[in-house]
Amino acid sequence: MAAKEVVELEVAGHTVRITSPSKVFFPERGETKADLVAYYQAVAEPLMRTMVGRPTLLQRFPDGAAGPSFFQKRVPAGAPDWLSTMVVSTPNGTTSNALVAHDLAHILWAVNMGCLGFHPWPHTQVDPDHADELRIDLDPQPGVTFDQIRKAAAEVKALFDEVGVEAHPKTTGNRGLHVYARLQPHWDSYEVRSCAVAIARELERRRPDLITAAWWKEERGARVFVDFNQNAPHKTVFSAWSARSRVGGQVSTPLAWEEVATIEPDRLTIATVPARLAERGDPWAAMADRPQSLEPLLAMHEADMAAGLMDAPWPPVYPKQPNEPPRVAPSRARRSED
Repeated sequence: MAAKEVVELEVAGHTVRITSPSKVFFPERGETKADLVAYYQAVAEPLMRTMVGRPTLLQRFPDGAAGPSFFQKRVPAGAPDWLSTMVVSTPNGTTSNALVAHDLAHILWAVNMGCLGFHPWPHTQVDPDHADELRIDLDPQPGVTFDQIRKAAAEVKALFDEVGVEAHPKTTGNRGLHVYARLQPHWDSYEVRSCAVAIARELERRRPDLITAAWWKEERGARVFVDFNQNAPHKTVFSAWSARSRVGGQVSTPLAWEEVATIEPDRLTIATVPARLAERGDPWAAMADRPQSLEPLLAMHEADMAAGLMDAPWPPVYPKQPNEPPRVAPSRARRSED
């Protein structure tokens, strides 16, 4: 039997073993595990600005982007002793020892296990009680084009500009866009989610033809859904600079706002993003230096509550919340009334 191919890298003071580096991970162009390692080495500085110190859910594809996958919250047995972890919990109280990405060695260790998706928590290891990111997920429903996503993003920016909150867009690596605001660490995930609900509702009021805050799919139509529940406690979102599990090696790429009108997300891949970064720099470079206040958005939420609105529905894995409407799809509720 032939010896197994192994490459050892010295990264951030640690030795990281890369097994089967020539294994194809992205079959569209034949890019390998070694190519993905080289990509993360090229974008290490902005990647770590985004992920450093955050517990992270791993999405593993042992056979590459075209193969089966699974999510891994627990760091497996046999992990190197230098690997940093912290205990995280799920809505039902289950706990796990999750990876905390303190340096590039942690990232490459996960890549070696076939990780093609890093999903960080919106809080850090040192301050788990405060969410320091608001994450607006513009989710295209069936029939929605990327031009509609662009228009929805422009509405998001206009709203944030009006309330004086600085926010930053990125591609998802797939069909949508995310908009992030780095927050002062004063609020928990319940408060951040309340603000996301208020944002979704206000955007729907302004552009009901384009944007929906409807939790139930049957009510959304061919519109852009603002997925407020991505901000619920314990929820994670696909990281900036992370390679997506697509055969073309697409990357979730931070953008400047002026790029949103013309960017073609499918062209942002592990092959093209390093040169783009070298040429343009990191559009999110100063985001952590200017953390934002949530107060203007909390005022929007409080105005909705004062007007008599209930909370928006929560995902089914969460306990029933105060002021939450029934968790029944509208069509099913109507049938039960007949």
